[in-house]
Amino acid sequence: MRVTRLQLASVRCLERADLAPGEGLNLITGSNGAGKTSILEALHLLAYGRSFRGRVRDGLIRTGTEAVEVFAEWQEFGETRTHRVGLRHNGQKWEGRLDGQSVAQLGDLCAALAVVSFEPGSHSLVSGNGDPRRRFVDWGLFHVEQDFVPIWRRYARALKQRNALLKAGGDSRQLDTWDRELAEAGEPLTRRRQAYLARLQHHLSEMAASLVPELGTAEISFSPGWKRQEMSLADALLLARERDRAAGYTSAGPHRADWRIRYAHRPNDEDLSRGQAKLTALACLLAQAEDFLTQRGEWPIVILDDLASELDREHQRRVLERLLGNAAQVFVTGTELPPGVEMLAVAATRFHVEQGQVGLLPPA
Repeated sequence: MRVTRLQLASVRCLERADLAPGEGLNLITGSNGAGKTSILEALHLLAYGRSFRGRVRDGLIRTGTEAVEVFAEWQEFGETRTHRVGLRHNGQKWEGRLDGQSVAQLGDLCAALAVVSFEPGSHSLVSGNGDPRRRFVDWGLFHVEQDFVPIWRRYARALKQRNALLKAGGDSRQLDTWDRELAEAGEPLTRRRQAYLARLQHHLSEMAASLVPELGTAEISFSPGWKRQEMSLADALLLARERDRAAGYTSAGPHRADWRIRYAHRPNDEDLSRGQAKLTALACLLAQAEDFLTQRGEWPIVILDDLASELDREHQRRVLERLLGNAAQVFVTGTELPPGVEMLAVAATRFHVEQGQVGLLPPA
């Protein structure tokens, strides 16, 4: 998967930009606050429907303008056809087109372009609450299993209905209906999540051994959201019904699922340092990218924001060497040429951002 053109308008401080990225490494430099990260946010927006800094309405739209606009062209491995995707988003409403056709659901638009993003907030994948970890697993399934999205939507719809009934004091017969619906969608959803994490284990072990060898072997531990070894989801929902009535929400199910990384040299689940959490999160993201490659036969687009401030030069070198050695398209931002790039002495397509303008630099 390779982006050949990226156009954006009204993204934070950038009025307009039009880039023709290269096949391998794309390096975007500029001073702090110049707009480097905004270019990566635009790519992330097409793939996730939001910025990695938050929702569209939380500052992504350039002051004085109505909406963000992003357009991209890309090619997939083994294809000569060029795909096109465009999105206009004002923070509340959006319009999207994919290969010349209007798109009714944002998820269908996001399914087209796969992007894996490592940025300063990525450590929350390891050290934060369960929300980003559930999204991480669901992203992987979303892109490699065609029947996952209908199951996920069915579960989300049933959960919303059950929670509304609990708050309204719905009767047992109504709750029986939605308990059955939740169980019928939640059990296969959980099986897919568990299988995905089991498949990811091999990739993660290898990545963690390269990035944080001092922590020992990495192992993924999965919690499904209820005591699955002891009872079915249907039984768990029935058992928790009165407690859920009092609380006004559903306390058991895949929406409460979580997973953790445990290291052999951290047997008591000691807290990781911030640096170790960053490297562990990066290992997870790169493992996910490699699984995508295994399942789809091509790399997703890889974004590495502010690489030099997030990783030391040796870790920069290891990561870039692995990605570029396997023909991934990578976007890296920095105030200057990252030391890890200099160590590799690889050719890069270079862009410079200054005063809201993006320009192409000559090869180094």
